[in-house]
Formats: sequence, C-alpha cells, structure tokens
Amino acid sequence: MKKVTTVLFDLDGTLIRMDQDEFIRLYFVSILGKLGRLGYDVKTMKAALEEAVVASLKNDGKITNEERFWQVFDSLSGKADGVRAEIESYYGSEFISVIEATCSAYERVGEVLDRAKKKGLKPILATNPLFPMVATHARIRLGGMEPSDFDYITAYENSSYCKPNPLYFTELLGKLGVSPGECVMIGNDTRDDFSAHALGIPVFILTECLINTGGVDLSEYPHGGFDELLDFIDSL
Repeated sequence: MKKVTTVLFDLDGTLIRMDQDEFIRLYFVSILGKLGRLGYDVKTMKAALEEAVVASLKNDGKITNEERFWQVFDSLSGKADGVRAEIESYYGSEFISVIEATCSAYERVGEVLDRAKKKGLKPILATNPLFPMVATHARIRLGGMEPSDFDYITAYENSSYCKPNPLYFTELLGKLGVSPGECVMIGNDTRDDFSAHALGIPVFILTECLINTGGVDLSEYPHGGFDELLDFIDSL
C-alpha cells in the first residue's frame, strides 16, 4: 500500500461555506443583468450560457473546458460582438458581490490546511472546473485563503473533464504525477466527490454543507465535521 502524499480538496461547500442553489440563482441574475444593461438579448445570452455549462459538464477530453464552453456559447450567441470580453471581465467585478452574498469563510479551514501541510501532504484544489481561474481565486480569497496555499488548482483553462466524470480525476492525477493510492479526496458532495471512488481514491465527506441528493448511507464512509476531518488527516 502506497503512502498518501496528496490531499484533493473540493472548494464550494468544503473549504468555503456555500448556499449552492442561491449561488446559481444569483449568478445568473447578476451576469444576465450585466449583459442586458449592455444591450445584449438576455434570452439569447441565458440559453447560450446554460448550454455552454452543460457542454462543459459533458466534455470528452478532446479540448479544454474553456474551449468547449466558448465553442458552444459562440455557436448559440452568434459570436455577439464584445460579449466574451464582457463575460471575462465580469469575474473580476460583479461576480465578487455574488460570492459575498452566497458564500462565507469557515473559521477552521486554515487549521485543516496547516494540519495537512504539517503531515507533509500536498494540498490540491480539486474544484469542479466550470469557471475561469480568476473566479476560483476570488472564491479562495473569500474563504480566507490564498491561491498559493495549494500546489495545483483546477479551473476551466487547464481541465478537459468535470466531476462527476471519473476521468476528471484521471486527468488531474496524470498532471500531478501521482497514483490513486497516494491520494485522498475531501468534499461535501456524494455524487461529484464520490466519483473519485472509481479510481480507488478514498473520500472523506465533510457534512457542514452536505449535498447528498442520492441518499448515500454515509455510515459506510469516512465523514463528519471539522473535528472528524482533522482526525482523518492525522490518520493518513
């Protein structure tokens, strides 16, 4: 059995507290509001955004999620003049108010990262790569962390799959140069994060913002709050 060297952390609901449903709702209200004020057709933009996100979730690895997103978005929006630049600039401006309204920092997340590092474990941010890196950095900082706290961060620029496709983890581990036996996954979603099990990666489910739409029996898996998470890291 190989020694665990790497901890894969989910972000939303794991390292930051998030009301996911409210985040999605407010995100679309915010970005479509901006595009509408700029004169773009909101109905067209909404359909293009939704389909582009779905296409990213189903991406097959042939191109990055970023390329897939814009491929689909452009085909549905008719490559509306200037819209890509407006959307990209959105993540450094109005997006901040969305995450401030729907996300907050966990007091103990610094303790978790410090404990992992003291154990000699490499912290990897294995967040679902649907957003550009700038948006991920914004959420990291809202949680009281810095991007430099992680050895690697997934985002739509550097990923070609999304959770719950197990190939997301295959691709990530290939880039890290580690085997499944050297990793553990820490997340809050029994669908997305449990997909790591397909590679044989053990998963700890943090129950602070639990998403368990499939009704998984957590008693069969490592799970709990921050006390249990710290004990789990100590056991590695």
